[in-house]
Amino acid sequence: MNIRKGKINDMPAVLGLIQELATFEKEPEAVVITVNDLERDGFGEIPLFHTFVAEMNNEIIGMALFYYRYSTWKGKTIHLEDLIVKEAHRGTGAGLALYTEIIKQGKIDKVRRIEWNVLDWNESAIRFYEKSGAKVLDDWRVVQMNEEGINRFLINDF
Repeated sequence: MNIRKGKINDMPAVLGLIQELATFEKEPEAVVITVNDLERDGFGEIPLFHTFVAEMNNEIIGMALFYYRYSTWKGKTIHLEDLIVKEAHRGTGAGLALYTEIIKQGKIDKVRRIEWNVLDWNESAIRFYEKSGAKVLDDWRVVQMNEEGINRFLINDF
């Protein structure tokens, strides 16, 4: 297995993994991005995200997609948006290798925090994260406003 930085020509495989993750998270219809979106947004003049991919026998079997954020309390942080390994390759160590690569990147970048979300029903992931030294916060809620909410808010002049 090889862990490396993602390249523009990896984006079709990355999109496939994103779609597999959406299915796992019970929202297969939620993915609206395209390969072109990933290529433009990840490899433009100012990339909006970065990836690591796990490769086995010249096949991309997993990926971690992350981007930088800024905390008013901590400064530069990393947000791990998604980490997914193809179902057929789970248990091979690819997930741990990608997770480790993100942690190493945080150390290289001297960030003070790496953060991500986990669904409350994904108990095996929660146990893994806690065992690895991460703290799962019970007292914070994720807040999102989708495109429809944005438009409704702006039209209704809140």
